[in-house]
Amino acid sequence: MTQRTSPTPRSCPNCDGFASAAITTGGRKQRGHLHTITADCPACHGTGTRTCRRDREGVRA
Repeated sequence: MTQRTSPTPRSCPNCDGFASAAITTGGRKQRGHLHTITADCPACHGTGTRTCRRDREGVRA
C-alpha cells in the first residue's frame, strides 16, 4: 500500500522559500567576527511559506 503524504507547503512567491538573509555591515567586532544583521522577507515574515487564501479567510460553512 502506498502511504499518504501531506501536501507540500506553498513556498512564498516573493522569496522562493529563502525567507531570511544574513547581511554583513562591513565592520568587525573586537574578536574579529563579522558584524551581521538578519533581514526577513516582508511578505511571509521569515517563514518561507505562504498560507492559501482559504486558510487566511477561514473555512466557510
